[in-house]
Amino acid sequence: MSTTPTREVARRVFATEFNDATVTFKESDDDRAPVYALLPTGQRSNRVFIVGTLTETEDVGQDSEYWQGRVVDPNGDPFFVYAGQYQPDAASVLRDIEPPAYVAVVGKPRTFETDDGTVNVSVRPESITEVDEGTRDRWVIETAQRTLDRIEHYETAAGDEYVRMAREEYEGPIENYRRAVVEALENLDTEDATAPA
Repeated sequence: MSTTPTREVARRVFATEFNDATVTFKESDDDRAPVYALLPTGQRSNRVFIVGTLTETEDVGQDSEYWQGRVVDPNGDPFFVYAGQYQPDAASVLRDIEPPAYVAVVGKPRTFETDDGTVNVSVRPESITEVDEGTRDRWVIETAQRTLDRIEHYETAAGDEYVRMAREEYEGPIENYRRAVVEALENLDTEDATAPA
Protein backbone atom coordinates (compact mmCIF):
# COMPACT_ATOMS: atom_id res chain seq x y z
CA MET A 1 0.00 0.00 0.00
CA SER A 2 1.38 3.39 -0.98
CA THR A 3 1.93 6.04 1.66
CA THR A 4 2.15 8.81 -0.92
CA PRO A 5 -0.26 11.55 0.09
CA THR A 6 -3.05 12.26 -2.35
CA ARG A 7 -4.43 15.68 -3.12
CA GLU A 8 -7.81 16.58 -1.77
CA VAL A 9 -10.60 17.33 -4.22
CA ALA A 10 -10.89 21.07 -4.86
CA ARG A 11 -14.45 22.08 -3.94
CA ARG A 12 -16.41 24.45 -6.14
CA VAL A 13 -18.04 27.08 -3.95
CA PHE A 14 -19.61 30.52 -4.39
CA ALA A 15 -18.15 33.42 -2.40
CA THR A 16 -21.21 33.74 -0.14
CA GLU A 17 -20.69 30.27 1.31
CA PHE A 18 -16.89 30.45 1.22
CA ASN A 19 -16.80 33.70 3.20
CA ASP A 20 -19.14 32.18 5.79
CA ALA A 21 -16.78 29.18 6.26
CA THR A 22 -15.07 30.63 9.33
CA VAL A 23 -14.51 27.31 11.14
CA THR A 24 -11.32 25.35 10.45
CA PHE A 25 -10.13 22.07 11.92
CA LYS A 26 -7.57 19.25 11.61
CA GLU A 27 -8.45 15.57 11.83
CA SER A 28 -5.06 14.59 13.24
CA ASP A 29 -2.46 15.98 15.63
CA ASP A 30 0.23 15.45 12.99
CA ASP A 31 2.01 18.72 12.16
CA ARG A 32 1.55 18.04 8.45
CA ALA A 33 -2.14 17.12 8.72
CA PRO A 34 -4.33 19.15 6.38
CA VAL A 35 -6.36 22.05 7.72
CA TYR A 36 -9.97 21.91 6.58
CA ALA A 37 -12.52 24.67 6.26
CA LEU A 38 -15.99 23.56 7.31
CA LEU A 39 -18.42 24.69 4.63
CA PRO A 40 -21.80 25.80 6.03
CA THR A 41 -23.48 23.24 3.74
CA GLY A 42 -21.82 20.46 5.73
CA GLN A 43 -18.74 19.44 3.80
CA ARG A 44 -15.06 19.83 4.63
CA SER A 45 -12.73 21.53 2.18
CA ASN A 46 -8.94 21.55 2.11
CA ARG A 47 -8.85 23.00 -1.42
CA VAL A 48 -11.20 25.18 -3.46
CA PHE A 49 -11.64 25.84 -7.16
CA ILE A 50 -13.03 29.28 -7.96
CA VAL A 51 -13.54 31.19 -11.18
CA GLY A 52 -14.55 34.82 -11.37
CA THR A 53 -13.55 38.30 -12.40
CA LEU A 54 -10.27 39.56 -10.98
CA THR A 55 -11.25 43.17 -10.32
CA GLU A 56 -8.18 44.47 -8.52
CA THR A 57 -4.69 43.55 -7.38
CA GLU A 58 -2.42 45.22 -4.87
CA ASP A 59 0.99 44.55 -3.35
CA VAL A 60 0.17 44.72 0.37
CA GLY A 61 3.57 43.40 1.54
CA GLN A 62 5.72 45.46 3.85
CA ASP A 63 9.16 43.86 3.55
CA SER A 64 8.60 41.73 0.45
CA GLU A 65 6.01 41.29 -2.27
CA TYR A 66 2.70 39.97 -0.95
CA TRP A 67 -0.09 40.28 -3.49
CA GLN A 68 -3.80 40.57 -2.77
CA GLY A 69 -6.32 39.87 -5.50
CA ARG A 70 -10.06 40.44 -5.39
CA VAL A 71 -11.96 37.85 -7.44
CA VAL A 72 -15.69 38.48 -7.79
CA ASP A 73 -18.22 35.74 -8.45
CA PRO A 74 -21.33 36.32 -10.63
CA ASN A 75 -23.30 37.58 -7.61
CA GLY A 76 -20.77 40.36 -7.03
CA ASP A 77 -19.45 38.68 -3.88
CA PRO A 78 -15.65 38.73 -3.46
CA PHE A 79 -13.06 36.06 -2.79
CA PHE A 80 -9.76 37.46 -1.50
CA VAL A 81 -6.61 35.74 -2.76
CA TYR A 82 -3.17 36.30 -1.20
CA ALA A 83 0.15 35.16 -2.72
CA GLY A 84 3.72 35.87 -1.68
CA GLN A 85 7.18 34.34 -1.81
CA TYR A 86 5.86 30.81 -1.12
CA GLN A 87 3.41 31.02 -4.05
CA PRO A 88 5.74 32.60 -6.65
CA ASP A 89 3.75 31.58 -9.74
CA ALA A 90 0.47 32.90 -8.34
CA ALA A 91 2.17 36.08 -7.10
CA SER A 92 3.63 36.60 -10.57
CA VAL A 93 0.17 36.32 -12.16
CA LEU A 94 -1.28 38.84 -9.70
CA ARG A 95 1.63 41.20 -10.37
CA ASP A 96 1.42 40.95 -14.17
CA ILE A 97 -2.27 40.57 -15.01
CA GLU A 98 -4.33 43.62 -15.95
CA PRO A 99 -7.77 43.64 -14.23
CA PRO A 100 -10.52 43.12 -15.04
CA ALA A 101 -9.90 39.57 -16.22
CA TYR A 102 -11.56 36.20 -15.76
CA VAL A 103 -9.35 33.91 -13.67
CA ALA A 104 -9.48 30.35 -12.35
CA VAL A 105 -7.92 29.81 -8.93
CA VAL A 106 -7.12 26.56 -7.14
CA GLY A 107 -6.02 27.08 -3.57
CA LYS A 108 -6.29 26.47 0.13
CA PRO A 109 -8.89 28.16 2.32
CA ARG A 110 -7.31 30.23 5.09
CA THR A 111 -8.83 32.06 8.05
CA PHE A 112 -7.49 35.00 10.03
CA GLU A 113 -9.00 36.37 13.23
CA THR A 114 -8.79 40.14 13.62
CA ASP A 115 -8.28 41.95 16.93
CA ASP A 116 -12.04 42.50 17.23
CA GLY A 117 -12.76 38.77 16.81
CA THR A 118 -13.98 38.91 13.21
CA VAL A 119 -12.82 35.93 11.14
CA ASN A 120 -11.76 36.74 7.58
CA VAL A 121 -11.61 33.95 5.02
CA SER A 122 -9.23 33.99 2.05
CA VAL A 123 -7.59 31.72 -0.51
CA ARG A 124 -3.87 30.90 -0.62
CA PRO A 125 -3.54 30.04 -4.32
CA GLU A 126 -1.72 27.03 -5.69
CA SER A 127 -2.42 28.33 -9.20
CA ILE A 128 -4.07 31.28 -10.91
CA THR A 129 -4.85 31.08 -14.62
CA GLU A 130 -6.49 33.61 -16.91
CA VAL A 131 -9.56 32.01 -18.55
CA ASP A 132 -12.30 32.98 -20.99
CA GLU A 133 -15.95 33.79 -20.35
CA GLY A 134 -17.08 30.32 -21.43
CA THR A 135 -14.91 28.74 -18.73
CA ARG A 136 -16.37 31.09 -16.14
CA ASP A 137 -19.91 30.26 -17.31
CA ARG A 138 -19.27 26.49 -17.06
CA TRP A 139 -17.85 26.99 -13.57
CA VAL A 140 -21.01 28.85 -12.51
CA ILE A 141 -23.24 26.01 -13.74
CA GLU A 142 -21.07 23.28 -12.16
CA THR A 143 -20.74 25.19 -8.88
CA ALA A 144 -24.50 25.73 -8.76
CA GLN A 145 -25.05 21.97 -9.15
CA ARG A 146 -22.42 21.05 -6.56
CA THR A 147 -23.87 23.57 -4.09
CA LEU A 148 -27.39 22.18 -4.58
CA ASP A 149 -26.00 18.66 -4.05
CA ARG A 150 -24.38 19.76 -0.77
CA ILE A 151 -27.63 21.43 0.34
CA GLU A 152 -29.61 18.27 -0.41
CA HIS A 153 -27.09 16.20 1.55
CA TYR A 154 -27.26 18.70 4.43
CA GLU A 155 -31.06 18.41 4.53
CA THR A 156 -31.18 14.59 4.32
CA ALA A 157 -28.03 13.31 6.06
CA ALA A 158 -28.44 14.45 9.67
CA GLY A 159 -26.08 11.68 10.81
CA ASP A 160 -23.16 12.86 8.66
CA GLU A 161 -20.26 14.07 10.83
CA TYR A 162 -19.64 17.28 8.84
CA VAL A 163 -23.33 18.11 8.54
CA ARG A 164 -23.61 17.80 12.33
CA MET A 165 -20.58 20.05 12.76
CA ALA A 166 -22.02 22.65 10.37
CA ARG A 167 -25.36 22.67 12.19
CA GLU A 168 -23.57 23.20 15.51
CA GLU A 169 -21.15 25.88 14.27
CA TYR A 170 -23.19 28.03 11.89
CA GLU A 171 -26.36 29.98 12.60
CA GLY A 172 -27.24 31.24 9.12
CA PRO A 173 -30.05 29.52 7.26
CA ILE A 174 -28.97 27.05 4.59
CA GLU A 175 -31.50 28.77 2.32
CA ASN A 176 -28.96 31.61 1.83
CA TYR A 177 -26.84 29.29 -0.31
CA ARG A 178 -29.81 28.11 -2.38
CA ARG A 179 -30.54 31.81 -3.06
CA ALA A 180 -26.90 32.33 -4.08
CA VAL A 181 -27.28 29.51 -6.64
CA VAL A 182 -30.46 31.04 -8.07
CA GLU A 183 -28.88 34.51 -8.25
CA ALA A 184 -25.74 33.18 -9.95
CA LEU A 185 -27.76 31.36 -12.61
CA GLU A 186 -30.03 34.40 -13.11
CA ASN A 187 -26.97 36.65 -13.45
CA LEU A 188 -25.57 34.26 -16.03
CA ASP A 189 -28.86 34.38 -17.97
CA THR A 190 -28.92 38.19 -17.74
CA GLU A 191 -25.36 38.44 -19.07
CA ASP A 192 -26.21 36.07 -21.93
CA ALA A 193 -29.33 38.08 -22.79
CA THR A 194 -27.42 41.39 -22.90
CA ALA A 195 -24.39 40.06 -24.79
CA PRO A 196 -24.06 41.33 -28.36
CA ALA A 197 -25.07 38.76 -30.96
